[in-house]
Amino acid sequence: MTDLLNILIALMTIAFGGMAFVSPRFAAKALDLKPVNSTMGLSELRASAGGLFVAMGLCCLITGADFAYAMLGIAYVGAATGRVVSMVMDRPPQPKAFVWFLLEAAPAAWLIAMNWPATAA
Repeated sequence: MTDLLNILIALMTIAFGGMAFVSPRFAAKALDLKPVNSTMGLSELRASAGGLFVAMGLCCLITGADFAYAMLGIAYVGAATGRVVSMVMDRPPQPKAFVWFLLEAAPAAWLIAMNWPATAA
C-alpha cells in the first residue's frame, strides 16, 4: 500500500509540474497569476512550478528510494507552509487556497511519515 500511494503522489507531482512546464499560461490562469511587462513569470512557472516538480517526481519513480520520497515530502512541507503564511498574510480566495493547501499538506504528511529513515546513518 505504501509503495502504491508513493507512486500515485509522485505521478500527481509530475502531472501538476508537467502542466506548469508545458503550459505555463494555463497554470498561471489556474493560479490567478498574470504575466505583466515580460514573460519572466512564465519562465518562473516552467522552472519552479514545472521542471522542478517533474524532476522530483521522476527521481522518486526512477530510484524508488524511500529517502527520495521523503524529500518530496519535505518539498511539499515547504509549499504547504508558504500556503499557510499566504492564507494569513495575503488573504487569497480561501476556499481555493485551502484546497491547494490540502493538496500539499496531505502528500507531505504521508511521504514523510512513511518514508523517513527510522535511524540516522
